[in-house]
Amino acid sequence: MLDFLDSHLTHDCEGISRRSFLTVGAATAAGLTLSNFLAAKAQAAAMPTTTKAKAKAVIQLWMGGGPCHLDTFDPKPEAGEDYAGTYRKPLQTNVEGIRINEKFEHMAKQADKYSIIRSMTHFTNGHETATYMMQTGTPPGGELVYPTYGAVVSMKKGHVSDNALPPYVMVPTPIGRISAAGFLGANYAPFSTGGDPNSADFRVGGIVPPKGMTTGRMTQRQSLLEMVDDFARELEGSPAIDAMTEHQKQAYGLILGDAKQAFDISQESDETRDKYGRNKFGQSCLLARRLVEHGVPFVTVNSGGWDTHKKHFEQMDKKLPPLDQAFAALLEDLAQRGLLDSTVVVWGGEFGRSPKVHREPPWNGGRQHFCNCFNTVVAGGGFAGGQVVGSSDRRGEEVRDHPVYPWDLTSSIYQLLGIDPHGQLPHPHGCVAYVTPATGGKVQSGGLLTEIM
Repeated sequence: MLDFLDSHLTHDCEGISRRSFLTVGAATAAGLTLSNFLAAKAQAAAMPTTTKAKAKAVIQLWMGGGPCHLDTFDPKPEAGEDYAGTYRKPLQTNVEGIRINEKFEHMAKQADKYSIIRSMTHFTNGHETATYMMQTGTPPGGELVYPTYGAVVSMKKGHVSDNALPPYVMVPTPIGRISAAGFLGANYAPFSTGGDPNSADFRVGGIVPPKGMTTGRMTQRQSLLEMVDDFARELEGSPAIDAMTEHQKQAYGLILGDAKQAFDISQESDETRDKYGRNKFGQSCLLARRLVEHGVPFVTVNSGGWDTHKKHFEQMDKKLPPLDQAFAALLEDLAQRGLLDSTVVVWGGEFGRSPKVHREPPWNGGRQHFCNCFNTVVAGGGFAGGQVVGSSDRRGEEVRDHPVYPWDLTSSIYQLLGIDPHGQLPHPHGCVAYVTPATGGKVQSGGLLTEIM
């Protein structure tokens, strides 16, 4: 679109219709998505948060596909090889009595910073519905498609920072399977960086200018768009153009100004980058830390590949070490920078995996979907460290005590962020929509995680 502007405004302005001016004048070099974020931010400024907050931001480490609790934070070596598989020597952490997987040598040294919820549970083994529940804190069904809690935080907290950064960012790709914004609408959908933060040529789509595009060229394009808008106002006198122009200026400020530095992971030292691990997940976690440091209230690091129906342990041998290194580095880094107290870190997926290993063909040592009992890990932002919430039975097949439901987790995070979990969300058709379904008393609930808050 901007190449079209370059050629026609430079050589043949008379060849563009009045309607074409209005259409292209509404575009920006970053695309309409950035303007939507900026418009939403202006709208959210009029919406008050509710209660006193301990946390300012959330980093969600999303393990799409469902990590197995027995092979991560709830090892069961005593259950035997049919359940524990090849992982029979759990590590004692730096908190007495808490053991985790033998591959987690770094996380074992950071256990005082996080708490393990060993009694997460819900009622569906389907990826889509389970993802919806864990991401929105709402059971499926009914007329309303609820937003993720990242979208709710974006709406409630997105106006707090003075910078032009998107308030809800997914690194590096969207989680998929659900509509993240739900009934809140596209203005509260997440911005996705794309690419691979571990790549030497990592560029954030719509924020970092395309390779070969100089700052001077971007500035020239900004001037062209301003000229289009000026001409469009003369033609129509549209107040919408005036508002869009302000959002365009902010979008260009993001592209050309200091805000884009938040995404420039190359500014980190080699020592820091090595500490997180030179891989996509490790560098994505590092980028998440940079973003919350620059005022982004919600960042999701999307790590897929946990749907291990076949050859589970071979895959875990590859996935667990990078997870261990990056997760531990993130917690330590946040703590050293004084950010852990104000940043909630939450790790987990849509469900767990079957405790009993399926060795028969075609699974050949796989684990299947399992919603009865699984793990989530929380840290920072008002959550205490060095604790275990709930427990599973001796084989990890059922919750033994203190069941924790998805809405219990999201309500607790909302509470720490100063968002009233019993408040209402604005619905475009005036429907009554509560922040969490526990408000209506129609779902089972274990209550807030008060023992670690």
